[in-house]
Amino acid sequence: MYHIPLNKPLITGREEHSIGEVIRQGYYSGDGPVTAGLQEYLHKRYEFPFVWLTPSCTQALEIAAILSEVGAGDEVIIPSYTFVSSANAFVMRGATPVFADSRSDHPNMDADELEALITPRTRAIVVVHYAAMGCDMERILELAHKHRLVVIEDAAQGVHAYYKGKALGSIGHYGALSFHETKNVHCGEGGALIVRDKDIAKRAEIIREKGTNRSAFLRGEVDKYSWVDIGSSYLPSELTVAFLQPQLEVAEAVTRQRKALWERYHQQLEGVERKGIRRPVVPDGAEHNGHIYYLTCEDGQQRSALIEKLCTHGIQAAFHYQALHDSPYYRNHHKRQSLPNAEHFTEALIRLPLYYDLTEEEIDRVCDVVLSN
Repeated sequence: MYHIPLNKPLITGREEHSIGEVIRQGYYSGDGPVTAGLQEYLHKRYEFPFVWLTPSCTQALEIAAILSEVGAGDEVIIPSYTFVSSANAFVMRGATPVFADSRSDHPNMDADELEALITPRTRAIVVVHYAAMGCDMERILELAHKHRLVVIEDAAQGVHAYYKGKALGSIGHYGALSFHETKNVHCGEGGALIVRDKDIAKRAEIIREKGTNRSAFLRGEVDKYSWVDIGSSYLPSELTVAFLQPQLEVAEAVTRQRKALWERYHQQLEGVERKGIRRPVVPDGAEHNGHIYYLTCEDGQQRSALIEKLCTHGIQAAFHYQALHDSPYYRNHHKRQSLPNAEHFTEALIRLPLYYDLTEEEIDRVCDVVLSN
């Protein structure tokens, strides 16, 4: 047992009451009044043009892949240093992933290297905002416009985070959020899809509702609903959304607290560079939400030693993503690539404990161990 774990999922104390209200109302399946209300809240609070809740961020990405109309023979540029869902959603449509390297100073994809990856077969760019720190969206959108590409934001970690004043997930053509229990606010498992274009939003609604126009039927726009497109069951239950509702209501306060803890880590670890360990860099234009505090060691050996040292003091720390271009699945299907920055973060990045209930004293304890000889 760790005295200081890597994460403790947030509990506001109002989730049980919110779920109880759904039980009393007697509507449990997807797209009931609680879902409708929370989608409207997201639309207004974060200025998402069109937004739907989904059972997971992975499933939101799957809808985005369908809407992007990628298929066999198409290429999709994806950062190598990310979770497998960022790639799987498009590989499942038959597309070929083309992996982009990270920046040398940050796990985000290097926007300056993207144009060299674009070919006549390129259909889309998947952007992942690591640690809820926005990528260079201006440069990426400029390239997308130049080459007529679709931009999908995997903003899984990005609830209540921004890039130059715009909520992450709302900047590209499509966006996906996660409400997994590891995120700042959550419902155990959950997600959201964001769509910018009104006409495409009509199709997104159909795909999400098993390929039917049932939503239009429930609004009285058609006299019956039927199978009109491909799709699947991408609706969370009202019980799941009821858990999420009170969490989103405190997202702003949670973000303030987590950012304060992040800043304390950053100040207390000011001398860690003497050990050859780098603190995180916040990219220009990024307004993060305090989701992750990470360090980058010199190599895997130093990271393993640091994880072990923290463990002996009852502190849980962990590595993060394994570069997808070097994964067993990719190597079995494609030629080996060399992406040195993504490989370095795979070997050297370490995440420190960070959650809403973490105290300043506990952060100081973690920092003391990191800085000790």
